[in-house]
Amino acid sequence: MGVKGLQYFMDSCCPEACVTVHLREMARQQVAKRQGGCSSTADTTSPTLVVDGMACLHHWYSCKDWVCGGQWREYMDVLKRWVEAFTSAGIRLVFFFDGVVEEQKRQVWVKRRRRVNGEISKMFRHMKAYGEQPGRELFCLPSGLATFTCFALRSLGQEVFCSVQEADYEIASYASQHGCMGILGQDSDFIIYDSAPYLSVAELRIDSLTTVMYDRRRLCRTIGLTVTQLPLLACLLGNDVVSEEQMQHIRNNAMTTFRTNNPTPCSGAPQGQKVLAVAHLVSSLWGGEEKETELIPQSLNLSAPHRELLKRGVRSYLLPGQEAFQRGDISALPSAFEKHVSPEILKACREKHVATEGFMVYSVVCQGVIECSNTLEDEENTELLPQALVYKPCRQRIYGLLLLHGRDGSSVDLPAVREWFVYPGNPLKEPDMVHPVPICLPCDQPSLDLLWFGTGPEVSTLRLMSFLSIFDCQEFSDLSGGIEDSLLAALCLVTYIVLQVQTASQEDVDAYLSQAVCLRLKSPDELQQIKLPVLSSRAVQLGSLYVRGLSNLLGANCASGCPLPIAALMPWHSFDGRLFHSKYLLAHCGTEKTVLLDSDPSCLSLFLRLREKLTETCRKRGRVLQSRPYAPEQGHRITPGPRYREQHARRGSENWRKRGETTGGHRHGGGWRERGEASGDPSENDSSERLWQRGDHFNPHSRSYGHDGGAQNTRRPQMQSRGRSYHNRGRYRPAPRWSQPPAPGT
Repeated sequence: MGVKGLQYFMDSCCPEACVTVHLREMARQQVAKRQGGCSSTADTTSPTLVVDGMACLHHWYSCKDWVCGGQWREYMDVLKRWVEAFTSAGIRLVFFFDGVVEEQKRQVWVKRRRRVNGEISKMFRHMKAYGEQPGRELFCLPSGLATFTCFALRSLGQEVFCSVQEADYEIASYASQHGCMGILGQDSDFIIYDSAPYLSVAELRIDSLTTVMYDRRRLCRTIGLTVTQLPLLACLLGNDVVSEEQMQHIRNNAMTTFRTNNPTPCSGAPQGQKVLAVAHLVSSLWGGEEKETELIPQSLNLSAPHRELLKRGVRSYLLPGQEAFQRGDISALPSAFEKHVSPEILKACREKHVATEGFMVYSVVCQGVIECSNTLEDEENTELLPQALVYKPCRQRIYGLLLLHGRDGSSVDLPAVREWFVYPGNPLKEPDMVHPVPICLPCDQPSLDLLWFGTGPEVSTLRLMSFLSIFDCQEFSDLSGGIEDSLLAALCLVTYIVLQVQTASQEDVDAYLSQAVCLRLKSPDELQQIKLPVLSSRAVQLGSLYVRGLSNLLGANCASGCPLPIAALMPWHSFDGRLFHSKYLLAHCGTEKTVLLDSDPSCLSLFLRLREKLTETCRKRGRVLQSRPYAPEQGHRITPGPRYREQHARRGSENWRKRGETTGGHRHGGGWRERGEASGDPSENDSSERLWQRGDHFNPHSRSYGHDGGAQNTRRPQMQSRGRSYHNRGRYRPAPRWSQPPAPGT
């Protein structure tokens, strides 16, 4: 969030503090300065720029498509070019990403998540009304972008750190301690920290490597403060620690005094005048002979709670080595579940987290809390469970692998992980308390020390079986080494989705698997050329569901001792949003499998092998896939005619055949609360498909359509709203998946 109004003030009212700089020249000057020192002690490290990764995500993700789940290979190319622009100029990059949400900022996090939820709702309403991606005013980053960007940058050979406390603080601290040339970000807190120069990523021109530097010392000269007084200014204006509302009375008094002493209106908007007024107040708090010996001067009239709050806020800006530094050593704090793991595991958890070599395990073991931000999910779609609930059983098994160590999960003092997951119907007033569940293995559950530090072929097998058990896919162990690791991961994930989401259809499986198989042969340019005649809001949610699943695969892999290489779990190896959306539309049109697999015999053979394995595994657990074709949203006119078909049949494959393999319509209506089968006339479904294939309008008067355009039998009752059974988080109940006892806490 930064400091309320300060960025505006710098940009609009303090132009002398906004300096255009050339980063190449800054780098050359830093090298010359170092070379001018004693050669025996001169720092030989390249000029270093510390990058606030979270602030850069909106600038990095410049791909045209953003709703379908992410254009991951195109995004990788963007990151590669961005990094090369700096390295070719001799500038070393060090990236930091948020690794935790500090509890003192939890309500700020919740407020932001609720705001984004509203934007996502508008986005889905637009897609269902027009069948197209909204404009940039509703832009939302693809789900999981921050998580996977860390690993993307590491794969490009970059230094990447994941924070164990406030990321802004760690960035400023690193830059100060290592004499870095600057901090690249977009957060006015970096003006307050007495650290390296703050450089704007929003003003960055990557071709010329120029940007704007916000000069804190010029700012101080303009507003009459010292650099050491900036933290108090920030807290009185409002930031993530001290809310704007809590210091409203102080600012009101400051504005009254300022206007009395300055009867001539100052230039600039009231927001700018507010910064000047508070700056004058801060400057007046210390008399001519009074030294700045206290964080908060006694002359500032405050209640005891507000004074303590301000002290905490001011301390949050003090870096190691600076006066009154009292933040403390975060590594000395006790871990949430330290009695459940060995000291070696605790140490490895932290090291892997900081180096972005792991995911989820640090948050669970060391903090006892895990969060997941917004996902592109349609709150009006009652057919699809939110991803937070779809993946809850696998998370419970991950927790069990990390914390139970041979116990059966029935202990009275069973640990509980606090989950802050954003999903429709969750008011985020308190965390969900989720208990671990033991994994099912032929042998006793292995110790975490054995999985993480053990050696030998038996341990390798145990790691793989532990990983597969988390997703109830033990049968897939015979595929290891026989297919690419990324395909094994994709098969595992799609199988898990089918077992958890009872409304997932055969067409959905075909779309997931065909895109995973075909993606291996696609270049980024080919993926960008894919044309979509219409967007399906259901396909958008399924795309986000898959990408969120990859992060759960990543967490399970880390907990199991990494039986699969981390690279195999990255989305650019198994998922592309536009390709998936294209396969979804084709699969739900009844396209021939040959065409669906790009007329490539090897792809078709591999696809059929994977699908057979998935179908067999699901059947053993009582889950029988059915064909349920979903039509586009009501009123959308689409024309998947010859050009669109030829794109997927370049080698002369026949046109789409008329549907002959569908056995009845798909289930629709009532979502996971009512599991009734559609019983309409099959001829009506066939008629709907033929209308779609011709590109004609659906007749809104002849049929009834659900939120995703799925045909409903008009003789059935209307779909009920979610109501209280939906909005009470405890009432979510996925249909039974297999014949084993329900997991505790589900």
